[in-house]
Amino acid sequence: MKNFTLITALSLCSFCSECQTVEVQAGGEVTLLCSNFSTSLTQIFWFRVVKGSQPRSISFMYEPLETAKFFEGFTNGKFEMRSNISTVSLKIKQVNSSDSGLYFCGHYLSKNPVIVNATYLEVQEAFDEIAKLVSVTLAGLTVLLVTVIIGLAVKVKKLQKARVEEQNPRRTKNQGSEELNYAAVTFHPKTKRPHRPASENEEETNAIYSATR
Repeated sequence: MKNFTLITALSLCSFCSECQTVEVQAGGEVTLLCSNFSTSLTQIFWFRVVKGSQPRSISFMYEPLETAKFFEGFTNGKFEMRSNISTVSLKIKQVNSSDSGLYFCGHYLSKNPVIVNATYLEVQEAFDEIAKLVSVTLAGLTVLLVTVIIGLAVKVKKLQKARVEEQNPRRTKNQGSEELNYAAVTFHPKTKRPHRPASENEEETNAIYSATR
């Protein structure tokens, strides 16, 4: 394992300028691919180099289509290694900033490691956090703006109503007086009194006259 680390560390410089870059958002998953393998391979592997640290082996398998074996620190089910003879893949789930780095795949040939492909994985965690913050801020500003617009609309409507009432005070007063007069003047039909005989009318007149005397 020490020989592997020394050899790979010396050969990384030639791959850094040629490796491809893969970007992924934090919390997502990504699959790294490695192709053009020799049909005579005996063991295929993945390892990673993070800035400021030594290369770390991730996984390996002796034959295509078999179950991969993982090294310490990569056995939590987050990594999956698969092969279909011509292509080797490494799937990483729930990525975070600590997963950023250079990923190398290769195989052993005559007991010597041969690096086939290099991929730089860049996890954009900072951008994701900024996007969430911007989204929340915009939502808050939208609610505030809608509230202000509704308040201004209500205030303008009240001012317009007060202005109309101020411009036409006499009309409002006259209209109220007409309504009162109309309510006060009420005509009641005269009820017809039953016809009495002349003698009764005369007696009633005499009675009223006696009372007034």
